[in-house]
Amino acid sequence: MTLALDLARPDLRELLARADAGDGLSRDDACALIHVTGSDLAAVMLAASRLRDRHKGRTVTYSRKVFIPLTNLCRDTCGYCTFVRQPEDPKAHTMTPEEVLAVARAAQRAGCKEALFSLGDKPELKYPEYRRWLKSRGYQTTLEYLRDMCEMVFRETGLLPHVNPGLMTEDDIASLREVSVSMGIMLESMSTRLLRAGETHYRCPDKVPKQRLATIEAAGRLGAAFTTGILIGIGETLEERVDSLFAIKEQHERYGHIQEVIVQNFRAKPDIAMRDHPEPTLLDMLRTIAVARLILGGEVNLQAPPNLAGDDYQLYLLAGINDWGGVSPVTKDFINPERPWPQMLKLREMTAAAGFELRERLAIYPEYVTERTEFIPEAFRERVNELADGDGLVKRESERW
Repeated sequence: MTLALDLARPDLRELLARADAGDGLSRDDACALIHVTGSDLAAVMLAASRLRDRHKGRTVTYSRKVFIPLTNLCRDTCGYCTFVRQPEDPKAHTMTPEEVLAVARAAQRAGCKEALFSLGDKPELKYPEYRRWLKSRGYQTTLEYLRDMCEMVFRETGLLPHVNPGLMTEDDIASLREVSVSMGIMLESMSTRLLRAGETHYRCPDKVPKQRLATIEAAGRLGAAFTTGILIGIGETLEERVDSLFAIKEQHERYGHIQEVIVQNFRAKPDIAMRDHPEPTLLDMLRTIAVARLILGGEVNLQAPPNLAGDDYQLYLLAGINDWGGVSPVTKDFINPERPWPQMLKLREMTAAAGFELRERLAIYPEYVTERTEFIPEAFRERVNELADGDGLVKRESERW
């Protein structure tokens, strides 16, 4: 830690020493750190890396997954989203059970362990034709349909479902927890300014920060292993990023259920409202990742998507991440379709070149497999034990490069 302290200007040295000792940062501390540049940024990154190493060692994980975009209809119209389509759009689509199973079986053959279900938020509340589609198949809501698709995929292929269905009530979570090994919702931002006219979450009823926090909290009460995170570069201030990270930390300290925190960067696309909005720079991502690590502590799993960083993603390791997220050998990233996943061998080589070993994990993180087994739903315990080694990671003989 001496080098990190020597690099920092004097007024930051105490903050970094306190973070290194595990004493935690206050909001004011974190707000000071997230503005750093130059050698001060290098010092903050070193402190974050040291904290990560002390708790996570030199292992960096990823999940070999298949991306199942169950429906791209949604009642929200976020300014940065290229996933959502209107019913009249030729690209609008809700997958049939046959389509879901075909993709899942292809993933099974490719050695995937996770089935990531991603979908729009409550489209049945906005589109009568979609309500009729659901009703014709015996469903009232999208989440009912999602439940059956998760159950089918696990039954037929053994893939472990992870669901990202948007806002959920406690009853929704209880129902989906029976058929998914983990679930998640991106907090994105605690900024209520982004709900105003002209901002990215205008007329998006499911992006109200308090409601998204309520979903995260309900998952904690029910003991669901949960993923969340922040989306940066969508109009928020640096201080609002800090507030979002502290909101996540508070939830995890209360319930211990947040298995992963994602720091995701906005990427502009030609078919979105924010097509001309500036993207976060690499340095902006690095300082946000580093401060996130120092806020959240060394035990939380911190991830940043490698496909959204071009060829620079290796630097994320120097800022304190310990996970690359899901990488699919079968399907594209439907949220950022223009950004292909890195090839598995390249990801392994880039990770090794930075001094880390890349290991495959399940859709539920290793510490929940080995130490906190109450978070594993009963239906999945046998399958998780079949796939995992003594460290809670995928058995080495089951990894495919």
